[in-house]
Amino acid sequence: GMTELVTCTILERGGARLADVRLNRPDKLNSLTLDLLEQLQAVAESLAGDLTLRGVLLSGEGRAFCAGLDFATVMAEPERVNAVFAPDADRGTNLFQEAPWAWRRLAVPVVAAVHGHCLGGGLQIALAADYRFTTPDATWSVLEAKWGLVPDMSGVQALSELVRIDVAKRLAMTGEIFDGTRAVALGVASELAADPYAAGLALLDEFATRSPDAVAASKRLFDETWTADAARTFARERAEQSVLLSAPNTAVTQHRSLGGDARPYGPRLH
Repeated sequence: GMTELVTCTILERGGARLADVRLNRPDKLNSLTLDLLEQLQAVAESLAGDLTLRGVLLSGEGRAFCAGLDFATVMAEPERVNAVFAPDADRGTNLFQEAPWAWRRLAVPVVAAVHGHCLGGGLQIALAADYRFTTPDATWSVLEAKWGLVPDMSGVQALSELVRIDVAKRLAMTGEIFDGTRAVALGVASELAADPYAAGLALLDEFATRSPDAVAASKRLFDETWTADAARTFARERAEQSVLLSAPNTAVTQHRSLGGDARPYGPRLH
């Protein structure tokens, strides 16, 4: 399907279905409006119900991934801002937080392909992906410091999982602008690529050759235990593995030789 400010195209690649999701406001460097954030969240929620999906590639149309919040447009609607700033009682997030974090809630891997600007809210959308490719010359920044603000679009949680606390504090307090090479060195980005989009597709193709149940379980396991104590993590390991040991997609692997083909597995179970 397609929306005005966020496009979503399903790609069929070697029998696997991948979602190609793009921020689509290229004339404004994909800067974020309330409408765009609402559409981004809606697309993520629509994909969550697709049990045949094997992965998502997030990117931006035009010259940038995302230049951050379009303050002039957003602040022209103060009543609407106040309404969407309030958190949802069940999720515990507001629109600004859920538009990025909804991608963490997907069972399938989400890869971000970053080029051009990746600033402020755009950086926080990228951080919500499971893996981030970036061009060496992309510009990254926790830009909220420029406006006298803090990162409040799920970025504090994401940064705490990726970088040391002193690094996170420096980036948030200074609004330092750095390139893709430094983003990888800091741990904010995952890997350099001359063509992040192609690299992202290649990684998703590789994920699609593995059991979708195991991929989903790995994502859940790490996301839900990364800051947990050892006992809780061990319990979650056992719980996930006990399901996988009897899953049809796992049983298939027991009959494959080590040099077997790389055709995608069937749909995930849950």
